[in-house]
Amino acid sequence: MNPGSGARLPILAVVGPTASGKTSLALALAERLNTEIVSADSMQFYRGMAIGTAAPSPAELAQVRHHFVGFLDPSMEMAAGEYERRARAIVAELNARGKTAVVVGGSGLYVSALLDGLFPGPARHPEIREQLKAEAAERGNAHLYARLQAVDPVYAASLTSENDLIRIVRALEVYEVTGTPFSALHREHQAQAEPIEAVQVALDWDRELLYARINRRVDAMVAAGWAEEVRELIAAGYERHIHRLKALGFREMAAHLHGRQSLEEAVEATQQHHRRYAKRQLTWFRADKRLHWLPAGPQTDSKALAEAVLRQRCEMRDSSR
Repeated sequence: MNPGSGARLPILAVVGPTASGKTSLALALAERLNTEIVSADSMQFYRGMAIGTAAPSPAELAQVRHHFVGFLDPSMEMAAGEYERRARAIVAELNARGKTAVVVGGSGLYVSALLDGLFPGPARHPEIREQLKAEAAERGNAHLYARLQAVDPVYAASLTSENDLIRIVRALEVYEVTGTPFSALHREHQAQAEPIEAVQVALDWDRELLYARINRRVDAMVAAGWAEEVRELIAAGYERHIHRLKALGFREMAAHLHGRQSLEEAVEATQQHHRRYAKRQLTWFRADKRLHWLPAGPQTDSKALAEAVLRQRCEMRDSSR
């Protein structure tokens, strides 16, 4: 759990589903605290994908320093364990300067890796792993994902894609070996981990209003030049890498650019993927009872909400003394 092992690293985390307003609230908090933002959105790590991942704009990046935004080549990977190590180092460095890191993102596994440490699970079981891969090859990834939903819906909800075969196989392997859902083992690990003084908040939208925001965001991505962004990634030789990363909608936009489907079809499929992802994110984050849900709606003011979050943080500190 280093760096910071044995210390209570203060963190403010703004988490929750896509398109819920996390960026605006995190910016307001970071400005109010004169601090920096640590991104926990695994798709925003990559260069050249800013539009399609709704990454902070150049103006927002200039407004507050962000860590882990647009810093990786799409051909590279950063596992959750590596993110934990690097993000905790930044949090500790900010703490040493008297600052509280503002963590923002919707990638539940990466948020959990930073706040709680990553639970590696039992040793790999090659025979079970090969059986699961063979089952996926025969019956499809969706079949294996449905199995995972049945035995561990919380961990299934953390996956960006239903086709994330590596993580699906690992979670089912752990369940076969231990008889316990991977998410439950991870929660047990959280209870034993070094403590972090973290206040986690999420914006709680009416589901239909959230879905409408998601649809509008995808439309805005297209208007901002998302198709050209994907075209440039393909031209640079990154197509197989963006498929591997499973960033939502990039596969559909690539199919459109190759003439395999219309723009309207690509947009509709992308909106559906994002709505399904938001549903899975809500399942993941609602399972964490430490999280404070803040009512949100069309009139929500990020600066006013930031002040309310900071007041709540002070009240929690006072009550714990």
